[in-house]
Order: sequence, then C-alpha cells, then structure tokens
Amino acid sequence: EVPDEYTCPITHELMTDPVLATDGHTYERTAIERWLQRRATSPKSGLALESTMLFPNHILRRIILEWKEMR
Repeated sequence: EVPDEYTCPITHELMTDPVLATDGHTYERTAIERWLQRRATSPKSGLALESTMLFPNHILRRIILEWKEMR
C-alpha cells in the first residue's frame, strides 16, 4: 500500500513529479497545474494562494523513487 504522504491530494495516486505549492503542500505537477488553470486556491484548504508558483520537491521525489525500488 502506498503511504499517504507519497500520494497527490488531488489525484490520490502515487506522485512521480512532486511539486511544492505556496500553501506548503506537495502535489503531482500535472494535477496542480490543471487545478491552477481553473482557480488560484489551495486544493487542501480552499484559501487563496499567495502565488501560483510551483517548486520541485526533489527530496520527496527521491524518497518515492527509493520506496519504489525497494518494492
């Protein structure tokens, strides 16, 4: 079973390209980009985002890759 912290809060699937949004949460890049095309709010809280900039979450990506290799 996939740990919750490895899954995207939007798609509920294992992330392959996790990015950090300005709400402090990590999402799958394609899912949050689609979300932000329609609205500038946090998928987790519903509050307005300070910015729609996304930042690669390199650490989580490496952890997920290591977890997948161990399976």
